[in-house]
Amino acid sequence: MEITYTRKELNSLISILKGQGKIIGFVPTMGALHEGHLSLIGKSKELCDVTVSSVFVNPTQFNDSEDLKRYPRTPEKDAEMLEKVGCDVVFFPTVEEVYPEKDTRIFDFGHLDSVMEGAKRPGHFNGVGQVVSRLFDMVVPHKAFFGMKDFQQIAVIKEMVRQLNYPVEIVSCPIVREENGLAMSSRNHLLDPEQRKNVPHIYATLKKARNLAAEMNVTDLKQWIADTIDGNPFLKTEYVDIVDDTTLRIVKEWSDPGRKVACVAVYADKIRLIDNIVF
Repeated sequence: MEITYTRKELNSLISILKGQGKIIGFVPTMGALHEGHLSLIGKSKELCDVTVSSVFVNPTQFNDSEDLKRYPRTPEKDAEMLEKVGCDVVFFPTVEEVYPEKDTRIFDFGHLDSVMEGAKRPGHFNGVGQVVSRLFDMVVPHKAFFGMKDFQQIAVIKEMVRQLNYPVEIVSCPIVREENGLAMSSRNHLLDPEQRKNVPHIYATLKKARNLAAEMNVTDLKQWIADTIDGNPFLKTEYVDIVDDTTLRIVKEWSDPGRKVACVAVYADKIRLIDNIVF
């Protein structure tokens, strides 16, 4: 596995690989890797000749400086895990490497970033657009792989790719869960033992909600999800929404066209977790 730290090193390597006609797959991460990330590497290796991954905690997508400080960083372990699963190239840039000058671009994602995560974390998706576009400029991949846990983020990135006319295919990959159902997330590292016992309640509630959809209207089911999650004293919902899986429009009635997805953000004390389930 090749480890690179600068755009110059990365570009030189990518140029050689593309000159050999290789198909480049890219898995951008913020580190603190887990099996969910590794599943993306596996999918890239399945579909591409060369897999590149980046490890970079992007400051522009955090609207809470304390959250940025708390975000786990494990670069040595990340490198070991990537090498073990056969990643070909890993890119560990500094903030200065990604942002040699302040990025002042403002993206217009329309409705896509006005609901759910966009509504609760102002500026978050603009920061995602900034960093993913810069990484795409550096890696110039043929395909990029993202997990469905960050369901809304995928919709935003697809729109960014459309707006900037990037020749890259965005590949969505299934959520990877722990044995107890908890969606794998780098933030799970921050959970204490008592919280770990209780956070599986989130996915258990979403699974029950999917079964109840035939019996309850949309509004009542959303309230049921919030009340059921909040019935656990270790958890507090920030939002519950049921949206169209393509447009992210809020679903009013089950008869609305399109596939529906229930999305939640839940706090376990100060640790914020998100999850979703397709109905």
